[in-house]
Amino acid sequence: MYRRASVVMLATTALIGLTALFCSLWLDRALVDPDGFLGPSWVRLPMLILFALVADMVPQFFWKGRARPGPGWAAIKARWKEHWTKERWALVVLGIACFYITYVSYRNVKSYLPFIMGEDKYDRELHVLDRALFFGHEPATVLHDVLGTGIAAHILSTIYVTFLPLVAVMVAIYAVWSKNIRFGYWFVGGQVLIWTLGTAMYYCLPTLGPGYRYPWLYSDLPTTGAGDLLDALFYGRAKITHGGVDDAVQSIAAFASLHTGVTLIWALMIQYTTKSLVLKIIAWGNFVITVVATLYFGWHYIADDIAGAAIAMVSFLIAGWAAGITFTKEGLNVPNRAERAIEKQLKAERKAERAAEKAEKAAASAKSESAGVS
Repeated sequence: MYRRASVVMLATTALIGLTALFCSLWLDRALVDPDGFLGPSWVRLPMLILFALVADMVPQFFWKGRARPGPGWAAIKARWKEHWTKERWALVVLGIACFYITYVSYRNVKSYLPFIMGEDKYDRELHVLDRALFFGHEPATVLHDVLGTGIAAHILSTIYVTFLPLVAVMVAIYAVWSKNIRFGYWFVGGQVLIWTLGTAMYYCLPTLGPGYRYPWLYSDLPTTGAGDLLDALFYGRAKITHGGVDDAVQSIAAFASLHTGVTLIWALMIQYTTKSLVLKIIAWGNFVITVVATLYFGWHYIADDIAGAAIAMVSFLIAGWAAGITFTKEGLNVPNRAERAIEKQLKAERKAERAAEKAEKAAASAKSESAGVS
């Protein structure tokens, strides 16, 4: 049913995975599984799935089962049978595995950038373009003057750094809780594609970013999490490129902005797969604020953000095509024929179970009344 989506995910994952392996052998540098939120990726992603499974089941016990053992376990069994089908498990296992391999490969191929392409080559050109687009002014300076360098810096920083843990969390949410499994393949496929395309873009225009190339433009900013991360990545890169460290990854490359691209995909997916106005406002607000933060702190040039948005649209559309999405209101909101058949079958089974339970209760009640009469 989801063969095309699976093929696209597997092919893309194989491409970036083999690229990482080839670069590792060519440069004689080990592949590294970078640490992150909740530890290494191979621990982090299964833990997120386990957490999502628990978070899905526990409310069934307390909400539908009223925290009573009998009804609670019955609610959990019903949820397991209804939601955790073989199609769901296929999405979860394949999606998490492909995203894990893609993300780890992305981090390694990105780390090899200075060894393959040399130091930054196009920062000056993109900086000149920034000034031209802002009529001779520095984008960062304009934003500092308009927004200030006080509370705005801390708000932008907080939202910007939450991107890192949300990357894996959003994959888990769509893989586990998307009511239409097709939407889960759409989201995860889009993530695999954009991280792969983003990696390729780093090699098209190798740059450091304005925060590293023109640090004096950001000297008026207060100490924030985003600024501390900027500094940490700089010293991490120095240790790897000049200090001989080979058991870590460097994570500096500006073109294209994956912060921009990934948050745009999140916003697009929420726009097209949910009905909640609040979620849509939050998603689009997060995207806009993230774009502003990339320029405010000097993570990216304007061209980086434009390129990030472009690869987001490409990934969004290709993944949608692979998942069999029809970009109409009916196609987005109504499951396909096979999914409707499965849903209809499950509803019929639940109806039959409720009827059986009702008949059993009626029989027990009649037996009790008969015993009372005798």
